[in-house]
Amino acid sequence: MTVTRGRTKAGYFLTPLIVLSAPLLLTDCGKMPGKGLGGIPGAGGACPADIADASALMEANFGLEGELEGKVKGALAAGANLQKISANVEGEVATACGNLAKDLGVPDDQIAPKEDGPGKKAEAACDAAVKAIGELKAKAGGKIVVETKPPKCAASVSAMADCAAKCDATVKPGEVKVECEGGKLSGKCDAQCQGSCTVEAGAKCEGTCSASCEGTCKGEISGTCEGTCNGKCDGKDSKGKCAGVCEGKCDGKANASCNGQCEGSCSASCEMSGKAECSGTCSGGCSAEFKEPKCEGEVKPPEMSAECKANCDAEVKANLECTPGQVFVKASGAADYQAGLKLKSAFEKNLPALIKVSVGMKDQLASAAGNVQASLEGVQAAVQGGGAAALKVAGCFAASIEASAKAAVSIDVSVKASASASASATGSAG
Repeated sequence: MTVTRGRTKAGYFLTPLIVLSAPLLLTDCGKMPGKGLGGIPGAGGACPADIADASALMEANFGLEGELEGKVKGALAAGANLQKISANVEGEVATACGNLAKDLGVPDDQIAPKEDGPGKKAEAACDAAVKAIGELKAKAGGKIVVETKPPKCAASVSAMADCAAKCDATVKPGEVKVECEGGKLSGKCDAQCQGSCTVEAGAKCEGTCSASCEGTCKGEISGTCEGTCNGKCDGKDSKGKCAGVCEGKCDGKANASCNGQCEGSCSASCEMSGKAECSGTCSGGCSAEFKEPKCEGEVKPPEMSAECKANCDAEVKANLECTPGQVFVKASGAADYQAGLKLKSAFEKNLPALIKVSVGMKDQLASAAGNVQASLEGVQAAVQGGGAAALKVAGCFAASIEASAKAAVSIDVSVKASASASASATGSAG
């Protein structure tokens, strides 16, 4: 889809997914000839701005000729945005895996990393969670089935347009064309929604609810039932009170999930299709102009410098908006009921944050890391051949390239750690 400040045109273009398959090697910039402060004659000392602050870098004055000045700012800002992505992702994964491990009974001293390094906090927390999952599954026995509804992550089309206009002088504000490739365009629709409409928690739902339904659920109910269970209670045939997991219909007090049509309000999100009016987020098409448009695929910027493309791509992906994934756990025939209940509670609470990273964000993060590294290395080469004035900013690139390489490794390690913990819980390889 092509968006011109929010307008849409019909048409989709499929782009191949880029998978983060191998961590980028760290570079010891000070020991490589021609790289870093030690290898460049006349290289400047301190950088005029914080290499981890994209806004400060874009506002800094490097004292270079117009085009090279713009390239330097764009590339360094891209590196700063990648560092932001890395810190956010590692923090989210470390927190989610750490909480998962704690909820399964792991003490804090077994969650903390034994060594410093990119992604080590996330890796240590997820390793502890994986070990605890295996031990508690063996103790619980029986059958534990984990079903997941993947998250939907979207990037702001408006943010890409604004970044492009600020970064590249050749891009005219108000005339920025941004494309959404390989995914749906969504946003607020004040007219007729021609696709699916998702409303937030607490709203009236006349469609599919994937969590608790305050009303009538026409579909499968799973969870803890403290009322009359018409079906199986924790693996045993039951028609009466059930203090465990009810595999069937639960009449009465229930901490249950409705995975079907809900006539009432939904505690999570409700998805409807074929509705003329949408009070939530409309995906797929709107008969008028989308407001606050977001793209679930790749947001393609207009024609501008490679450095600004890398910068804006990283900036937008640093602020991805994700609807949380949902997790439903069914346990039956458990030898240790309390162990099974502990697994169910911990999974449903903590796995959504992990599948957000390992499923919803993985490919977006991979492409951002590759683009930033290429941009920094390309401009560094231009700086080295740009004379004495340009060499004064060489120190910025030595530091930024090293920090970006570490950020890329951290992202890779964190994504793989989140995928490992998710797979251990669900029994799936993906």
